[in-house]
Amino acid sequence: MRAQYDGYSFPLRDEVTREKVRFRNRYGIELCGDLYLPKAAGGKLAAVAVAGPFGAVKEQCAGLYAEELAFRGFAALAFDPSFIGESGGEARNVASPDINTEDFCAAVDFLCTRDFVEPEQVGILGICGFGGMALNAAAMDTRIKATVSSTMYDMTRVNAKGYFDAADSAQARYETKKALNAQRTLDYKNGVCARAGGVVDPLPEDAPFFVRDYYDYYKTQRGYTERSLNSNEGWNVTSALSFLNMPILRYSNEIRSAVLVIHGEKAHSCYFSKDAFAEMVRDNPYADNKELLLIPGAVHTDLYDRKDIIPFDRIERFFRENLK
Repeated sequence: MRAQYDGYSFPLRDEVTREKVRFRNRYGIELCGDLYLPKAAGGKLAAVAVAGPFGAVKEQCAGLYAEELAFRGFAALAFDPSFIGESGGEARNVASPDINTEDFCAAVDFLCTRDFVEPEQVGILGICGFGGMALNAAAMDTRIKATVSSTMYDMTRVNAKGYFDAADSAQARYETKKALNAQRTLDYKNGVCARAGGVVDPLPEDAPFFVRDYYDYYKTQRGYTERSLNSNEGWNVTSALSFLNMPILRYSNEIRSAVLVIHGEKAHSCYFSKDAFAEMVRDNPYADNKELLLIPGAVHTDLYDRKDIIPFDRIERFFRENLK
């Protein structure tokens, strides 16, 4: 199977240009991104850095969001996070709550220093697991003037506590750590990191809906791309280790800049956004510029690529109002 549009899961409109760019984060890892610009633009532009979902690459829905934002007049940078896709970093196929948060800040570095970007008008947009990373970056980086999270996962919460916090116990975490650290020993002995496997294929008859939802995106022409971890061999088995004891949203209620949290009302993951939003506005004197937007009837991957469902008009208006 190949991606539909020359390696991408979406078409590029005539009104938008796409250019490959490279930049480094503060750990020295070279990141690769696609810079989308409106052909008819003049003067300095507001800009948005886009990443996600967790295990996806820029040729999938991050690029789709960026292309749409460029069509609407923004400079938009869709990038591969460290260790995956065309970005650098060794070992491959591993994630880090710290480094992947930094990746957003490095994208802001890049955008703020372009001569066609107004440096005081830079925002970020994170999808799925990188929605959580985006909120974490917004809590740290005061240059980020507006943040959108779409169909957000808190990857530290789900790894440490399981879905719906069903494995939230010291014993459950201990058993997980024990298994992952045993795998570390095997990986070191074998000289290669075992992979966890991407979205299950073939799809079991008794697969729960959320697994079918992921399969419909990552394992069909709708969203398949060659570099995507979720479409292929998945993350390293041990990739989850650092997420077990590093809650990324600890200081989200100190975010002063504007935030729009978007989620599908019927998504299995909706509780992540509801709870994260409630925590973000709790005792926050800057709660007035925060909004939770639930999309009626939408499931998790509807906000990956369903342009009839993704509220792009609202996203555009949010960035126009707050990147000025």
